[in-house]
This record gives sequence, C-alpha cells and structure tokens, in this order.
Amino acid sequence: MKQWLYFLLVIWVALPLGATEMPLNMTQGVTDISGKVYDLHMTILYICCAIGLVVFGIMIYSMIYHRKSKGAVAANFHESTKVEIAWTVIPFIILIGMAIPATKTLIAMEDPSDADLTIKITGSQWKWHYSYFDKDIEFYSSLSTPREQIDGREAKGENYLLEVDKPLVLPINQKVRFLMTSDDVIHSWWVPAFAVKKDANPGFINEAWTRIDKPGTYRGQCAELCGKDHGFMPIVVQALSETDFDNWLVEQKQLANNAAVAAAASMSQTLSLEELNTQGEQVYITRCAACHQPNGAGLPGVFPSLIGSPIIKGPVDDHLNIVLNGKPGTAMQAFEKQLSAIEIAAVITFERNAWGNNSGDVVQAADVGNFSSSNASSTESIDAVADAASTIAATTTDVTDAATEKTTQAIEAVAKVVTPEVVAAADLPTLTLEQLIAEGEQVYATVCAACHQASGAGLPGAFPSLIGSPVVSGPVSGHIDIVMHGKPGTAMQAFSSQLSPQKMAAVITYERNAWGNNSGEAVQATDVASHGQ
Repeated sequence: MKQWLYFLLVIWVALPLGATEMPLNMTQGVTDISGKVYDLHMTILYICCAIGLVVFGIMIYSMIYHRKSKGAVAANFHESTKVEIAWTVIPFIILIGMAIPATKTLIAMEDPSDADLTIKITGSQWKWHYSYFDKDIEFYSSLSTPREQIDGREAKGENYLLEVDKPLVLPINQKVRFLMTSDDVIHSWWVPAFAVKKDANPGFINEAWTRIDKPGTYRGQCAELCGKDHGFMPIVVQALSETDFDNWLVEQKQLANNAAVAAAASMSQTLSLEELNTQGEQVYITRCAACHQPNGAGLPGVFPSLIGSPIIKGPVDDHLNIVLNGKPGTAMQAFEKQLSAIEIAAVITFERNAWGNNSGDVVQAADVGNFSSSNASSTESIDAVADAASTIAATTTDVTDAATEKTTQAIEAVAKVVTPEVVAAADLPTLTLEQLIAEGEQVYATVCAACHQASGAGLPGAFPSLIGSPVVSGPVSGHIDIVMHGKPGTAMQAFSSQLSPQKMAAVITYERNAWGNNSGEAVQATDVASHGQ
C-alpha cells in the first residue's frame, strides 16, 4: 500500500512540473505582460497543486491508517481555539500569497500611459476597423479564407479561418495603446500571444496595450459571441522591426495616393452591364453574402431579402444611399469608406439585376461620385460640379448672363477638383440653428460618441466631458480649431480631412447647445471654411 501511495505522490508532483511542456497549457506569448501572466498562471497552479497534495494526502493517509478495522478512535477537538486559528490564518496567508503577484500583474496590464503609438480598434459584424492616430492611416480587416474551403469544396488551409486580407501592422519594442469600441454589438479583441483580451462595446471605449518583443505574425479571434458569423472574425497582427514599420507607413501613404488617383480615374470609366455584374458578384460574395445570403434571400426576421426588395426595385439614389451610408439601428453598415466607387457601383448593379430582379439598371462609378459629392468636398466629380453650377445659374433672370456665369463657375469648380482649395464662402449654405443641431446630432453619434459618450459626459481620466467644457463654452474659434486640427498628444483627431465644413459646423453647433450647454450659438459652414485665414 505504501508503494502505491508513494507512486501517486510522485505523479502528483510531476504533473505541475511538466505543465510547461503540455500543449494545452497557457502559452508564454511574445510580450513582457504575457510573460507575467504566464508566470502568474504557473505560480497559482503550483500553489493549487500543493494545496491539493496536502489535503488529499492527509485524507488518503487518514483513511488508510485511521480506519475502524484497525481500532482507531476519533479525536475530539470540538471548539478548539488552536484549530480555529489555524484554519483561519493558513487560508488567509495562502490568499495573500496569491493576491500580491496577481495584483501587480493586473495593475501592469491596465497601464496604457506613455504609449508610442495609439490605434483605435472598432469591431463590426464581422470585421475589424483599425485607425492609426496621427498617421492618417485606416483600413478594414476581413476574413480572407476562400469560400470554397468554408463550404467544404476545397481542403482546409494551414490558417483556416485565421487569415485576413489586411493584417494589423505594429512595430516591435514600442508601447502600443489600443482604444477599443464597436459599431453594433459587443465584440472582444483577443490575441493570446500578447495576453490582450478586451471587450469592444458600442458607445464605450476600453483601453489595452502591448509591447511586442520579436517580429512575427500573431493570430487571434473575436472572443465574444457577436452574431451568426462570430467564428469568421479573425485577428492577424504582423509585428515588424521599427525600420520596416517606418517603411510600411511610407508604403501605405503611397498606396493611399495611388488609390485616390485610381478612384479619380474610375469616375470617367464606363463599364458594360456584364462587366459590372461580374465584378459586383465578387464584391457581393465577399461583403454582403454573410447577411443577405449568396442567393439574395436574406434571413427572415434578421436580414431582409434582396429579391424584389423595395430598395432594389426603387430609385437608384435610395439604393446608393443605404449602401454608402448604411441604416442606423440595423446591421447594415456604411460602405463608403470600405469600398471604392467602382466596387459600390458594381455591387449595386449586380443586386439590381440578379435573382430575377432584372431591372436593367447600370450604375457607374461617376454616379456614386455624384451622389456622395455633397459629403466629400475634396473629391467632387466634374459632373457634380457642373450640376451645382447649373443650379446657381438657374436663379439668374437673364438667360444669357446665366449661361456665361454657369460656364465660368463650372471651369472654376473643375480647377478646385484638380487642385483642392478651401470652399468659397458663397458656395456654402446658411442653415438655421434647428437644422444645424439636427445634422450635428447625427454627426456626433457617428464620429464623436464613441469617445465622449452619447450623453457628452466623456470617460473620466480618458476622454473629457463636453458638458460645460472650457472648449465648448469658450470662444467659438477655439472650438473650431480643436475639431479641425485635433489636439497633439491626445486621442482627439483632426477632422478637417474627414468631415466637410458643413458637418463640422453642425457638430460644433450641436455640442455648444446640447446637454444643457445652451449657448444659442449657430456656427455656419462659412465660419469653418474661413477659420485661420
């Protein structure tokens, strides 16, 4: 019996000692924090194994050597002060011994201060949106596993469901701060190698950080059940040396410039219905089929069918609007920043002609550019400019003078497209306070509420409250300046390249009159356009 007892004790001690080599054990990771988490895990494991060894060892020993058949008589230590003290003090000491290293590790995990790089991570069904603060770089990262593998028509790849079209690229040996939020439901950004797992909640900002020790590719997944395609929302991080990361930044800016040139060139392209349908089908399978199904039938009660849909059968402008801007309160996202004009034109053409819809409608990239021109002052198409000039000319009573004025303004406007300048004050509308507040509330909910909260209360210690804020209640010029140019060293971005003067004027007016601020001030687009001149 003693030999069996000793054998069991040896196995019990050997298991935790060999845990580092077990494939199901926690990995050590590639960051200092992940190493601390691993060490904490192993420390707690050893403590738990030691407690189990002592408790079960005493139990087994007592059952063998104090059994009734050997004539053992139970001891009586009822109301023993020594026993009461022992079984109170010993667990207390054990808990303190576990709490001290755990507290140190948790405090270190929650300290994102003094970061070298800040990245905003936005989860949406079912992709990640990454924005590099102060780098003017942002992109969406989506699953790139071929549909044939998912449907079982091809063999599964090495990184099946753990591969994306655009990975998050980070430098090593730099502290990277993550700000996490969501567009729709709760997601969770989890990369085991970094020991980072943080929920992305709609309307809130959570913080995390990492400092990667060595280059490589690290993979993770959304760790919060977020809908039907939760399992198709991977995370891929590519860690580069600092020199390679700087080169990557230059490359991304060059690619952005090339994309802008290609987008401008696409405005003059005219594709056939067949060409648009072919490209649109590819875009649809990649971007839309997860919700609306490859056959366009949708999911009843969840995602609407596109077969004979009022949007599909209705005016093209309504179709453009919902694809470009999404539909608030639903899972329909805004694709204006996710797809190029030609891709949007192609997928709309495909939807209006697939599954028996057969509208015969052909949507070109120029149609998309014309529709969105009111929201993008630096990328207006020539056709949209000419239309605006026609509208202005129509108000002139003298037909001859109107025609001349139309031609002159069109030429000047075309020059602005080629060499973007500040929009002329005469071309900007003057809105009432109510109109500005209504539009400003929508802009605020879209681009500001994630940090400053829908109530304007902010997040103490992270994002300032706008209720009675010195900026909001101070001079209008200071408010315009911080919205246009941001605030270096903080998470406040510069919105001059993201929002039109009218949208900036509207959101500033809204902030100065919402949540009890009640300044009564109406900031016009002309005030924003002329700021700093």
